[in-house]
Amino acid sequence: MLAQDSSLTPDEYLALEASSPTKHEYLDGHIVAMAGATDAHVTIAGNLFAELRSHLRGSGCRVYISDMKARIETRNRFFYPDLLITCDPRDTETTTYKAFPKLIIEVLSDSTASFDRGPKFNDYQTLDSLDEYVLISSQHHQVELFRRHTDDLWIYQNYAETDTFQLKSINYTGRFDTLYEDVSFASPSAQPLAYRK
Repeated sequence: MLAQDSSLTPDEYLALEASSPTKHEYLDGHIVAMAGATDAHVTIAGNLFAELRSHLRGSGCRVYISDMKARIETRNRFFYPDLLITCDPRDTETTTYKAFPKLIIEVLSDSTASFDRGPKFNDYQTLDSLDEYVLISSQHHQVELFRRHTDDLWIYQNYAETDTFQLKSINYTGRFDTLYEDVSFASPSAQPLAYRK
């Protein structure tokens, strides 16, 4: 990830992003270019999108895959989560980003795992609408879930030695065989040294 030197307002960033061939995330005035994803990463995200799209049909909630931005206004950030679900009618007013997600899901990569677990999760926690934050491994069968509890405490749940996992915010029970369908895990030596998403 390479940060650009120039500082942009949110409106300038959105205008730039609308015409840019490369996606960028936005961190308080600075943009960060995003690289491509691995086969496993894309397949996992696609499998879950297909499942959640069907699950949410007719509910009033919408699921978006990696091209939709999440806006964290209190921290002056725009991120591209792998999947984002919103049930808030206010999000129908914006077409290029959503500011009131109920659930955010990131598929982990070696180069992004620490950022997704740390600074990005800290930013996401400021979203009052967010009920759950999910991290999915692209290297082995594992789903980690952070669920908002009382007083803004977050409860951690790890699904690794089970057949199913639960997303209580949308009343969904997923299966690992469906989540990881057609996924071939790369050997450690076959992993690129650095990649973003």
